[in-house]
Amino acid sequence: MIGKLKGIVDSVGDDWVILDVQGVGYQVHCSTRTMGALPSIGEATSLAIETHVRETEIKLFGFTADLEREWFRLLQNVQGVGAKVALAILGTLSPGEIASAIALQDKASVSRAPGVGPKVAQRIVAELKDKAPALSGDATGTIGLQQELGAGAASNDVQDAVSALTNLGYSSQQASAAIATVLEAAGENAPSATLIRLGLRELSS
Repeated sequence: MIGKLKGIVDSVGDDWVILDVQGVGYQVHCSTRTMGALPSIGEATSLAIETHVRETEIKLFGFTADLEREWFRLLQNVQGVGAKVALAILGTLSPGEIASAIALQDKASVSRAPGVGPKVAQRIVAELKDKAPALSGDATGTIGLQQELGAGAASNDVQDAVSALTNLGYSSQQASAAIATVLEAAGENAPSATLIRLGLRELSS
């Protein structure tokens, strides 16, 4: 089973790249995010690979990091999510953003991905909520508070502060991440007005 490929970018399509590995060209299917991160044709790159073996074909899927590949695998455990939909989600949201959206039970963010309807988005955030912390990536520092917000367990002051920031146009992920950051300095008992002020300072820095 192929788990990693390192070679030269030979050619690219809308959702695939031909990677030349010592004279052998491997067609690897990628998300739009991964495609955008690839170097120019003729330059070297390395991709984490997920191999799908079917009766009539062997298909390779490539990712810039192992964490993306783990999310690709995990998302497909949800009913209604196949390889195409999982790639669409990874093309729309980073691993950290997926983890945050699930922690916050923010199905609207997940449903931004092409091919993801409200029912599938609801199943994703419901069924994977316990998996998000382990695969949160760059959202690790805020995932705990986001889970509390998603479960309705955060304090009223915290909920009010996040709500105020979202009403000002920030996404729920941006707002919750900012409040999680300032809570360390302000303290868990800080009033909502203080959290809003510090949160806005954090978001504007």
